[in-house]
Amino acid sequence: MFLRDLRFAAVLLLLLSVQSLHGSALPAVSSYEFTAYRMQQFNLAQQKHGCRGAIVVAEARSADEPVLTRRCVIMKVPDFTTEKYLEAQRQNAAAILILLPKNISSVPHDTVQSFMVSESEALLKETLMPVYVVPEDEQLLYMYEEVKQAAATRTSSIFIRVLRSMVTATAFQILVSNNVPIKPITDNAIVTLEGVLPGAGEDAPTVVITAHYDSYGLAPWLSYGADANGSGVTILLELARLFQKLYSSPSTRPPYHLMFSLTGGGKHNFLGTKRWIEENLDHAESSLLHDNVAFVLCLDTLANGDELYMHVSRPPKSDTPMHSFIQQLEEVVSFRFPWVKTGLVHKKINLVESTVAWEHERYSLRRIPGFTLSHLEDPKSEIRGSVLDTMSQVDFRKLKRNGIIIAEALARYMFNLSDKGSPKDVQLFRGQMDFQDSRMSSLMAFLTSVPRATQLLDKEPSHILLVNSLEHEFKRYLQQVHRHTFRQDKRDPDITFFDQMNQPIMMYRVKPAAFDLFLGGCIAAYLGIVYYAIQNFGYLYTKLKAAVKSKHQ
Repeated sequence: MFLRDLRFAAVLLLLLSVQSLHGSALPAVSSYEFTAYRMQQFNLAQQKHGCRGAIVVAEARSADEPVLTRRCVIMKVPDFTTEKYLEAQRQNAAAILILLPKNISSVPHDTVQSFMVSESEALLKETLMPVYVVPEDEQLLYMYEEVKQAAATRTSSIFIRVLRSMVTATAFQILVSNNVPIKPITDNAIVTLEGVLPGAGEDAPTVVITAHYDSYGLAPWLSYGADANGSGVTILLELARLFQKLYSSPSTRPPYHLMFSLTGGGKHNFLGTKRWIEENLDHAESSLLHDNVAFVLCLDTLANGDELYMHVSRPPKSDTPMHSFIQQLEEVVSFRFPWVKTGLVHKKINLVESTVAWEHERYSLRRIPGFTLSHLEDPKSEIRGSVLDTMSQVDFRKLKRNGIIIAEALARYMFNLSDKGSPKDVQLFRGQMDFQDSRMSSLMAFLTSVPRATQLLDKEPSHILLVNSLEHEFKRYLQQVHRHTFRQDKRDPDITFFDQMNQPIMMYRVKPAAFDLFLGGCIAAYLGIVYYAIQNFGYLYTKLKAAVKSKHQ
């Protein structure tokens, strides 16, 4: 009985050894260096957000493991949930490393939504646990599969687990050894661009169209912000191009000044908008914001959905320009796009809160009428700040449709076209005046070519080039283009960012200590067998010769 069990164990060891040799043929090296991107870290309105740590020296483990203390938890997008994130915090995990797929469009919609929800909740508070995000590659996926497989074997019998640990198990050490302390950054510059299409008449009222161009997500270096708010910027730039054609001729120039602005700091309490309004109202001798402002139209997240919500701080009165424009917009939708749902969302500004939800609230606080147009009903929607908000998530047909709705409604309001026919009968933006698919696609590709996180836009050459290109686009179609650069007071900054947002990480592939013991035992057994064969060579030779002779007989 004992010998039979021993033979079974030997066969099992042999099979495990073959599996180990087969596994080693997979693309894995003893050490591998890659760049990972640290979770957001900033202080805003006396509140701390993001992770405070950067150094990691820990063994990689799957999120399925029961014990995560002092381990680096490896997760893919489906693994990252609020529950698992909080569990890693509760167990004092050393770090979390999240692997992002190269092709976001291949991730199921429900998985994307679940990740976005967890991402937004993780960013609400601070954590001492380092959190890193990294795009997937072959080596990282191999590590993920290995730690996932190791976690799965925890449910096997003790005998199988010990054998697997001795023969096939592979451990991975994750190392971030940067000993330089994390430093605050308070000298960030926020740039806001403005340009004007002057209307007919001296005392013409002003319509302001604005959008913020920065992005937000779990990791600044991976925040591309396609829907939020590359969509708003794309539509604004197309509106500037198309209305420039109308304003270029005195016969088609409406009696309204049309002001465009692209603001920075939108993802951080709309600081760029706040400073731009203050400069125009409190410091400038003359400004279109000083004079007769009809309304401010803020564009935010317009690349998806069959809904258009108009967010206001107070419902507009029936005799106001803003009410008239909203009526025109609703008419355009009902006549040309009846499947699109429209709605007015009223949210009062809570003066006790130090942050605002939408850009128009910055204008409302200074008694300038304005509203935000978005396909989102909830300002706290997770879509407004996610690393998964990439170009693959954009529906260009809906983006173009929303642009046409805004353009037609604006033209009907400024040219007073209600008496000329219905929106279906009178269409200005078609043919040569149509929204160009290729241009909108190119603008979106350009905006998502680099991450547009606020803390990066004035530091990296490629990000500075992006803002310069937006300014060039303004100068191409608009007049009186100005670039406003706002720097913070270092003694009392509105927002404080921190450095070390991208880190080199080393991954070491090692065998557990049990494997060394097992290997040493195998070598000792082999040497023992060789020694025994040498010492008893005559006896073994006689037995072997007799066995061969009996076989031939």
